[in-house]
Amino acid sequence: TSAICLCTHRTPTDSAPCPRRDPGSLSEFAQASLSKTWHGFFALKNSSFPTDLYLLEGGASFFSTVMKDSLKLQSQNQPSQLKIAQRLRMDQTRLDEVSRRIKLGRPDGFAILLALQGPVDRQAPAPEPGLQVRLLRHLVTYLRNKEAAGVVSLPAAKEGGPGAMLYAFPPGDFSQQYLQAAKRTVGNLDEEHMVIVIVTDTN
Repeated sequence: TSAICLCTHRTPTDSAPCPRRDPGSLSEFAQASLSKTWHGFFALKNSSFPTDLYLLEGGASFFSTVMKDSLKLQSQNQPSQLKIAQRLRMDQTRLDEVSRRIKLGRPDGFAILLALQGPVDRQAPAPEPGLQVRLLRHLVTYLRNKEAAGVVSLPAAKEGGPGAMLYAFPPGDFSQQYLQAAKRTVGNLDEEHMVIVIVTDTN
């Protein structure tokens, strides 16, 4: 399908090509349409994956609250890292539970984000000694092969308050539902990515 011209200053009789190009990749879509909320590393075993997060839906202030320790490090130019310590098997019961928690969190007590490859600086020190910096696609492949989402437990934002759970979903039916606008704009979602869901921990 050809890109639809969205130039507002044009009249129906204009035949010159539209100077604006629609985003052709998820990265271009994210930079044009979404707000970047975080840059850091996902860590799994002895690997570290530079990642940028863009807010798809949910509360920006909720995200800032549950990620405040991580965002503080980021503001001090320190490497901020989210350690995947568990996996969530992607069977229907567990996916329904995540969807239920998203519903409970609406309108803004939850956050859904698009995770894309962050800048790789081979010269920069790893977030912690012994970790090898690798591309995000290796993490996506790992989760796909395990048919699982990565799970990060986020500490409570305030004393006695509930913590939050972060789920990192590889591409698939569950994550696709949150990328409909991107799919309409870009057409294909071939670029390696994850959909991140953050909800309050109700346990």
